[in-house]
Amino acid sequence: MYSRRDFGRIALAASPLSMALGARIDSSVNGVRLGAITYSFRDLPRTAGQDNVDDLIKALTACRIGEIELYSPNIEPAPASAVKPAAAGPAYGVARGVRTPPTPEQIAARKAEREALRQWRISTPASYYKTVRSKFDAAGIDVFAYTLGFNADFTDDEIEAGFAQAKALGVDLIASSTTLSMAQRVTPFADKHQVRVAVHGYANVKDPNQFGSPESFAKALAMSKYMRVNLDIGHFTAANYDAVAYIKENHENITHLHIKDRKRNDGTNEPFGDGDTPIKPVLVLIRDNKWPLRAFVEYEYPGMGNSVEEVKKCMDYLRACLA
Repeated sequence: MYSRRDFGRIALAASPLSMALGARIDSSVNGVRLGAITYSFRDLPRTAGQDNVDDLIKALTACRIGEIELYSPNIEPAPASAVKPAAAGPAYGVARGVRTPPTPEQIAARKAEREALRQWRISTPASYYKTVRSKFDAAGIDVFAYTLGFNADFTDDEIEAGFAQAKALGVDLIASSTTLSMAQRVTPFADKHQVRVAVHGYANVKDPNQFGSPESFAKALAMSKYMRVNLDIGHFTAANYDAVAYIKENHENITHLHIKDRKRNDGTNEPFGDGDTPIKPVLVLIRDNKWPLRAFVEYEYPGMGNSVEEVKKCMDYLRACLA
């Protein structure tokens, strides 16, 4: 891990004058819009009660990323349980030991944190989100989508707030790791606000309530004209589906891709190029057909560097595929 001072040095070293002046960072290659989901930078330092937008912008600038899916925890106040001092703990990606079960006191504290987050989401004014968006705009970074994982403990008021947040951020797309039953709850809000919701799938295709199979995505698309697919080609490959074939048949209903490299048969996340995911064929398919699908890095393999270093490697791999 690294300190805020380290981030400053990284950003200054990586940023040409045009970026410092707020010119748009162009991370596209041969017409393919490359970027990242900001979940990839989850090793950034966190301070209780604060967002980490400024550090996130420095990391994105260092990686020359000009378009993002904005992960909601980055702009929300960090709870005490998420605090990560700059020099504490092993580097991201190093194997941890077996986790011990939480104590009753820890369970109670997390429930309290969850309720506090709910109330913060419901009460925080649109002006806050507009200010967040202005910071990304000033840095030359476009916010393409907002990540919000709708789950069963969301109240209707919290779902409503989520759509208001997206609109205040200036986006018309929420990407969500959710379930079929929750998608049914969310659909009326998508219709009301005319904001698209792209469901994200995993490799667990045995649970009928989970997204991951082509059939599950079809069920989401049938719910509303505002439902879409955020296809994670790594998870799709791990579930033994053909990402190239699916994209050919369904590209009009896919908003963007998450790019990671997993092995088949629910296998591991690997450094880009070492897994079974057809990253290059997918990128070439998008390029040759001039489809407006974004291809966003989602860094999840056990890298030995910090997230800036590893995301740079991922972006360089994607650029090489399209060169």
